[in-house]
Amino acid sequence: MAEGNQLREQLEHRKRFMEKINEIHSSGNLNTILIELKDSIADLFKAERLTIYVIDQKRKMLMSKVKSGEEITQITVPIGSGSLAGYCALSGMMLNIRDAYDDHELKMINSELSFDVNWDKKTGFRTRQVLCVPMKFNNSLIGVMQLINKKGDQGFTETDTNYATELATSLSIAIHNIFRLSASAKLIRNKSRYNYLLDKNLVDEADIQKASQHPEAATLGLDQLLMRDYKIPVEEMVKCLSLNFGTEFVAFDPELPRLDEILKRIRPDRLKKERWVPVKVDNSVLQVAMEDPTDLAKQDLIKFIFQEYKRISFVGAFREDIFKFVDHYYRLVPGEGEGPAASVSDLLSKLDTSEDPEIEQEVQRVSEQDSVIVQLVNKIICEAYDKKASDIHIEPQPGREDVQVRLRVDGRCMLYQRIPYKYKHAITSRIKIMSGLDISERRKPQDGKIDFKKFGPIPVELRVATLPSSGQLEDVVLRILASGEPIPFDNLGLTERNRLVFAENIHKPYGLILVVGPTGSGKTTTLHSAVATINTPETKIWTAEDPIEITQKGLRQVQVNNKIGFTFASALRAFLRADPDVIMVGEMRDEETASMGVESSLTGHLVFSTLHTNSAPETVTRLLDMGLDPFSFSDALLCILAQRLARRLCGACKESYRPTAAEIADMAEEYGTEQFQALGLDPASIQLARAKGCPKCNGSGYKGRLGLHELLDCGDEMKALIKGKAEVARLREQAIADGMTTLKQDGILKCLQGLTDIHEVRRVCIK
Repeated sequence: MAEGNQLREQLEHRKRFMEKINEIHSSGNLNTILIELKDSIADLFKAERLTIYVIDQKRKMLMSKVKSGEEITQITVPIGSGSLAGYCALSGMMLNIRDAYDDHELKMINSELSFDVNWDKKTGFRTRQVLCVPMKFNNSLIGVMQLINKKGDQGFTETDTNYATELATSLSIAIHNIFRLSASAKLIRNKSRYNYLLDKNLVDEADIQKASQHPEAATLGLDQLLMRDYKIPVEEMVKCLSLNFGTEFVAFDPELPRLDEILKRIRPDRLKKERWVPVKVDNSVLQVAMEDPTDLAKQDLIKFIFQEYKRISFVGAFREDIFKFVDHYYRLVPGEGEGPAASVSDLLSKLDTSEDPEIEQEVQRVSEQDSVIVQLVNKIICEAYDKKASDIHIEPQPGREDVQVRLRVDGRCMLYQRIPYKYKHAITSRIKIMSGLDISERRKPQDGKIDFKKFGPIPVELRVATLPSSGQLEDVVLRILASGEPIPFDNLGLTERNRLVFAENIHKPYGLILVVGPTGSGKTTTLHSAVATINTPETKIWTAEDPIEITQKGLRQVQVNNKIGFTFASALRAFLRADPDVIMVGEMRDEETASMGVESSLTGHLVFSTLHTNSAPETVTRLLDMGLDPFSFSDALLCILAQRLARRLCGACKESYRPTAAEIADMAEEYGTEQFQALGLDPASIQLARAKGCPKCNGSGYKGRLGLHELLDCGDEMKALIKGKAEVARLREQAIADGMTTLKQDGILKCLQGLTDIHEVRRVCIK
């Protein structure tokens, strides 16, 4: 009788086991296998836990997913002897461990095998027995199945290992088929994605192939890259993708109602990484915008996260718009993690204005994390970033006058907000706390840095400078560092002659190249764009910067720190011992750095650097005045590029007009009458553009900036003049004879192209 009962139990167990295997094969969804089915599979083995890992061949890691509340988290384990699952993947062996904490038992299997106790410490769980089974398909590792803790504490039996081996085989086949179908579907999608553009001859297959290999393709996305580099109109790209996906296409709309309850369960960084975002709920239908709304695996994941919605509509959206939705929805209060932050006006209305506080009371309030002050500072930084401001000026006034907050946008300051005078010390103190400065020191200047990722939703760094001002107050200036990828060399806006000469010099094996101009004129951007053209695996490039604003793969970038004596000169000295081909020095601030730069270029290295001078010819006399040897300097110098940034006319509202004869005469005089006539322009056909103003440019008529350049090419005649310490006027004459257009001439040429206007050129250029 007992034997009959035992047989029935075995048959029943076998039946449930086969049902589970059928369920695995019919799921067709990796998330279902990794998350939904694992608990019921663990019950078959009377195990407390089951984890199914899938191999990531590129990263040499095992990957799985766990659900914590409403959130799904990805966990990774390195393949190696540092963990049981990692060793199982490495060796391809089944492991049946009776006590994971018994070091002797582990060393009997392999002398380097160890158990990673971090997960137990983190969760308070106590791992005892572990059964790890490799999952293989056609002798290729698919992943690892790991059962933990047999209920009853007797350990996993031979029957368990037999069933686990059979289950691992079924899991391998099911996961292999999911990957194969997903890869096939992706291939088909990629081939057909741009059929509409191909049919209309807006691009060809070679263009798409070239764009897909562009270094910015991964960050910008192929759609955005094609629109930018091949001038595909947005409307045509929307039509193309809508036809391909067979779905509606949505653009960013800040007026849509917020989805706070829905968004609370998923982190913004994950939405950006996976490129999708819930947009709205309409008649109980959740609309989700995706970069690829035909991605079935991602659709399954979204359905799993939002199970309460029986109907989910998947629509297309550009990556840029998805990021805008995420940034718009997730302006969160730090530490609270829910509810988008209010507008600046709403936050100001929450401030207590009942009485005048003492300075120490204000500082104490912000030190204790007064939430409204914290939100207000975060909101100011976020909105400045959205407006593409380069600097934020916090300007407290003496007495009972309100604090002024001004933003520098496209090179011009504009009043952004006024904050009640009672909070002039609290605002300053909050910024000093964020940048790690001494909040009790208000008598001398301080400078620091804010990594805003720690405080708000945007990944940006800010350089902070505080200065004591009248009335025992402190002004604060925050420079928003333009972090990111270098812009393409061809997009710098150089004229044809300047582009050819500059490109020729940056490809030379050694010499000195200088980019000069005032603070904020785009020197670092230009240098990085130039270096990017020679950044290859065969070239070792060292850079010393203060601060590191733009990062590039392949460069070895060093942050100088004057406080500890690590200056540009000491960094340059260290580089020469580190086998460089190319060296980029952020700035030649003194004679020592300049001398070492010249010496480095004469010893077979290509050296890039910047200098604060007004024009290219003046740079020569400035360096000679520093004490450089004119013979060494002239031999080393390849070229000097001087530049300014002028505001670009807004493309949406600028208007063309025919200038009067007087305007043309003034322009010709400023350009140089003879040289202007040499351009061969018919005065009757000259058209200029002027600012008008529209909502897109906030009524200013300008949006964005463009570079004005003058390039001094150091030929033999120029080298002779440098050796003779010629005056600036003579150097300028020779540079013009060599083909240089001055900054103002370059600006006037860009006026004739309709890119900017003569008022902007006059504002930033003298000659």
